[in-house]
Amino acid sequence: MFKKIFNTSNDSILTLVRGILGMVMFAHGAQKMLGWFGGYGFTGTMGYFTQQMGLQAPLAFLAIAAEFFGGLGLIAGFLSRIAAIGIITNMTVAVVMVHLKVGFFMNWFGNQKGEGIEYHLLAIGLGLLILVKGAGAFSIDRLLSTGLFRQNIKLVPQTKAA
Repeated sequence: MFKKIFNTSNDSILTLVRGILGMVMFAHGAQKMLGWFGGYGFTGTMGYFTQQMGLQAPLAFLAIAAEFFGGLGLIAGFLSRIAAIGIITNMTVAVVMVHLKVGFFMNWFGNQKGEGIEYHLLAIGLGLLILVKGAGAFSIDRLLSTGLFRQNIKLVPQTKAA
């Protein structure tokens, strides 16, 4: 099972896709988890998710964690498929619960009551690519799946005691 999770090719395009999605998701997660980039931080986001949106606290926490830790995981290329599942789930729930009623397009000109689903569809599409193909080159997943990690660790041979 672990081999299926970590297995990936040496594809540098996957690395690019993974890195971009990871950076975008980490930034959104950092808003929710840490209050960076104008976000409300963990307490504010949990309050909004549980009181305004009516989510159960464990699900609200998982939504925040999926963006924050999933973004970090994608940037590093570690557990990329699991991170992709979390992000796909987050974006799908966001579409169904909030954004589908607004329409397709983002609110570029401020004349809609919210944001459309185009951003979410892009994130879902990139997440699906990572879920199917893996993390690509320059990832911890690749090191673990190919055994390069084990090959590069040189153990010091034990010496006999005098």
